[in-house]
Amino acid sequence: MDALNLPPFDYKITKSGVNYLIFDALRRKNVVLTPEEWVRQHFVHYLIGTLGYPKGLISIERGTSYNTLQKRTDLCIYNQHGNPHLLVECKAAYVPITQDVVKQVSVYNQTLQAKYVVITNGLQHFCWQVNFETRKFEPLQEIPRWEV
Repeated sequence: MDALNLPPFDYKITKSGVNYLIFDALRRKNVVLTPEEWVRQHFVHYLIGTLGYPKGLISIERGTSYNTLQKRTDLCIYNQHGNPHLLVECKAAYVPITQDVVKQVSVYNQTLQAKYVVITNGLQHFCWQVNFETRKFEPLQEIPRWEV
């Protein structure tokens, strides 16, 4: 797997048949290790270990619907009231962050209405604060730390 622009963590990889699996501490099970999962696991550990987000408020690959389409969010972090706070879209390291990726996550967020949106491929990380009144994404220099 690629080296990422995220802090390392103590991961556990096993092999099952032709697949490599990585242990997901939030889902408490081994999941297939894809390039996107590699980024997602690193980012989860960054959110918890560096930015102070509580494990219990992080949801992985939860289904949501937009109009009649069923979508899955990579990561959604909720606030203390159960409302979406931070939406994260993870891509594999070789996937460039393009306008289409930004559009994808903005469509997801029309339903969720998270205050912050992050897109990462493990090498580049982009964060925006969403202003729902003006319907604009305001770029931020850093991903916000957990607010208590």
